[in-house]
Amino acid sequence: MSTQVRVPTLPESVADATVVVWYKQPGEPVRREENLVDLETDKVVLEVPAPVAGILGEIKVAAGEPVQADTLLALIEEDVVGADAVTEPVSPLTAAESAAAATATEPVLAPAARRLVKALNLDPAEIPGSGKDGRVQKADVIAFLDAREQTQPPAEPDAPAPPIPPREQPRLTGDTGRLEQRVSMTRLRARVAERLVQVQQTAAILTTFNEVDLSTVVELRNRYQDRFEKTHGVRLGFMSFFVKAAVEALQRFPVMNASVDGNDIIYHGYYDIGMAVSSPRGLVVPILRNCDRLTMADIEQGILEFSRKARDGALSYEELTGGTFSITNGGIFGSLLSTPILNLPQSAILGLHKIQDRPMAVQGEIVIRPMMYLALSYDHRLIDGRDAVQFLVTVKDVLEDPARLLMQI
Repeated sequence: MSTQVRVPTLPESVADATVVVWYKQPGEPVRREENLVDLETDKVVLEVPAPVAGILGEIKVAAGEPVQADTLLALIEEDVVGADAVTEPVSPLTAAESAAAATATEPVLAPAARRLVKALNLDPAEIPGSGKDGRVQKADVIAFLDAREQTQPPAEPDAPAPPIPPREQPRLTGDTGRLEQRVSMTRLRARVAERLVQVQQTAAILTTFNEVDLSTVVELRNRYQDRFEKTHGVRLGFMSFFVKAAVEALQRFPVMNASVDGNDIIYHGYYDIGMAVSSPRGLVVPILRNCDRLTMADIEQGILEFSRKARDGALSYEELTGGTFSITNGGIFGSLLSTPILNLPQSAILGLHKIQDRPMAVQGEIVIRPMMYLALSYDHRLIDGRDAVQFLVTVKDVLEDPARLLMQI
């Protein structure tokens, strides 16, 4: 008896997906709920698990081909022998011991880690996982490779280099003998490129700048960081201060939280802030919902969770959809100044940069202060320069004197 494996229902507004990689080949045994194939959409990678245990039969769609919802991907033969072969044997161990044994022999891998393990032909059982319940993350695979490299003897000088995967095989060009690589864009990269061009063509983007003295924020963070972490179980970072300051400014200038829809302006009565984070697939912008109702601990926990999910390729489509305003922090990469680009249909985005000690004139004296440049890009079709400048000044004032949040002034 054959069971069909089909493309699951795709998220709303996603027309199709691309088959990224098959983790099983025809004739190989599969377990029920074991991931068979990854599908890449514009925003996320979807895992397609096996609906039943058995033997993987014919693969209908090869890697790299586009698919739509309900497309037939493969067949699983529910062969008795095959099913028995992949069914876990009954053991006299307790449930806890059985679960521990299963985890020890078959570790759970994050999607990014699984792709790396498969590409490098590694044994996942040898890689210790640092994630929840021993989940192996991409960083764990890289750490394992680094440790193995340090313990292995150096290769012979004339040892041949390992072969390059076919998709990334360089080729000689012209008569120069120089190497050139041609690699297809991922769907995420192609979508990002499309969106960036769309923004430049449809919005009247203008950027205004200011600088902020973070002395008070740094002092507060240093004073309460240990107690904050003990109380809430998460470290106190800088981003929660910036989110709180942005929400305060958005409440004072509602047009910054609005969007253009044809000839209409939509004013949003909620504050869903997109937080730009890096992932192995590129830049993604998960949404932190209802930021006006969140505590600083909630914000820090949300950002930490987004970073983990982005690293593991586990962000859901819902977490990447929507948003009324965005914050991007190029400072973590050392950027001193930049002009961020809008994330349509949002009308504004706040850019943060590197905190750098600089000499400043304060009450007639030269003092060293931790300074940061702020950049606000906005859609000039909707937002006047006065509102944009005053918004940025409000963010600056709140950060330089956080007590304003308590006093609501």
